[in-house]
Amino acid sequence: MGFLSFLVLLGIAYLIWRVTDQMPDLIFRLSEVQRDVAEIRRRLANEGAAPAEAPPASSTEAESSPHTSGD
Repeated sequence: MGFLSFLVLLGIAYLIWRVTDQMPDLIFRLSEVQRDVAEIRRRLANEGAAPAEAPPASSTEAESSPHTSGD
């Protein structure tokens, strides 16, 4: 039982070592995700405060649309 506990302890120590080895990369990636989420929230808040007008449909979109038949 003692040897099994020792192996489990070695496994946990190895996993902790691997996580701490990758910590700078994980922190950088999390900061990038947080920045992207903040930018998306900012855009959504700006669109909600002052909704932008939809651009007019171009003639090619109107001609290729199946709902605009000339019948």
